[in-house]
Amino acid sequence: MKFIDEYRNQQYAGVLVKEIEKLSNKEITIMEVCGTHTMSIFKYGIKNILPKNIKIISGPGCPVCVTPESYIDIAINLSKREDVIIVTFGDMLRVPGKEGTLLNRKSIDNNIRIVYSSMDAINIAINNPYKKVVFLSLGFEATTPMAALTAIEVKNRKINNFLFLTSHRKMPPIIEKLSKDPELKTDGYLLPGHVCAITGIKEFENLSSRYKIPGVVTGFEPVDILQGIKKLVEIVNKNEARVINEYKRVVREKGNENAQKYINKVFKSSDGEWRGIGRVIESEFVLKDEYEAYDAIRYFNIEVERNREISICRCGEILTGKITPKMCPLFRKVCTPENPVGACMVSTEGTCSAYYKYS
Repeated sequence: MKFIDEYRNQQYAGVLVKEIEKLSNKEITIMEVCGTHTMSIFKYGIKNILPKNIKIISGPGCPVCVTPESYIDIAINLSKREDVIIVTFGDMLRVPGKEGTLLNRKSIDNNIRIVYSSMDAINIAINNPYKKVVFLSLGFEATTPMAALTAIEVKNRKINNFLFLTSHRKMPPIIEKLSKDPELKTDGYLLPGHVCAITGIKEFENLSSRYKIPGVVTGFEPVDILQGIKKLVEIVNKNEARVINEYKRVVREKGNENAQKYINKVFKSSDGEWRGIGRVIESEFVLKDEYEAYDAIRYFNIEVERNREISICRCGEILTGKITPKMCPLFRKVCTPENPVGACMVSTEGTCSAYYKYS
């Protein structure tokens, strides 16, 4: 298949569903670990057309959802400084922290700006030389190369009033944590195609071999996802622990080596806090010492708090697939898209948001 419409072909999707039904001879739990997969699965009603013994659960693949409360509170506190301008993509405005949201703060001051690209953020810094411009930079491996290129650009152009507040995450460490969790019984993973397009599949192959849980790399159209589920059911039935790349039109075995080069030039790995999940070893990209002058945490000498979350919000259990949003007492009552209590209801890629919109 060459064209996007072919990956949305209803007839071919129906054929794949019938093939999955023929292969399904036992209970199988599949976790998707990508916010884009979450939305596509709900949007196209994929759960509803699968055999009842195939269970799809959502994992921590939404970057906004896994960003800890403390990150939001740091951004809000920095926005109160007269010498600071916060620049952010729009999806972070409504994410709640202990002290409210950036949107609440924006209604008070004009020092929080929405941008659509990192170049917009750079231009704000250039046009405001007497302010520190703090760019909220977050995401998984798919967006980290752009952050790295931005850091290189800022350093080369000596834009010394530009700072990063980063929350860039690594996918393999969180999958390892999930794989070791005795409460979570996952038979296989649908792996995110856009992450693997950057990283390649080697690390995921190593995890599959170590924990005896297979994975399939797949794209985001309904036919992509159904092909991935079919292949995953096949290898689970064979009791094979390996990773198969079903997204070959985008993903290469070694990934994007140029993108990896830029990431490695600017970032290093560190332990990181995940909202509702806690500390995950070597799961976060932080700026290397060569770029410490552009690190807001170090520049303002900020002490980052650990493990401080809203206790009543069950976002952590939802992010790890242990419960569905409908099992949270806040869902559709206190917590709605208009009044989100947790980040999973804010992002369009969040599991709670998907459940609210499509179920």
